[in-house]
Amino acid sequence: VQLQASGGGLVQAGGSLRLSCAASGTFSGTTLGWFRQAPGQEREFVAAITWSSGSTYYADSVKARFTIARDSAKNTGYLQMDSLKPEDTAVYYCAASPRFLTEFPSRYDNWGQGTQVTVSS
Repeated sequence: VQLQASGGGLVQAGGSLRLSCAASGTFSGTTLGWFRQAPGQEREFVAAITWSSGSTYYADSVKARFTIARDSAKNTGYLQMDSLKPEDTAVYYCAASPRFLTEFPSRYDNWGQGTQVTVSS
């Protein structure tokens, strides 16, 4: 199953974007995670959701601004990003893990290609 992230773009600070992560077939992981990577920086955990129960986990930097969700019928995950800040600028990746709500990139074994999010000040 391949994952494909989409929905990135250019937005002004304070604006919103919704990213989507579509699976090419039935999502087979336990957890869907979103990560981001800014130039010259390590990949950073953003949010995760368990596919079956919908339990969620957020990085402190995005808590109360971002919302992760999934639609099992569509095999698609989402990341609603509100109140965007310039420091949210990065390439955003979605990934699947067999682990429960993990924030560690090494525990994700299926990665989609990234989508660029740029927040202007």
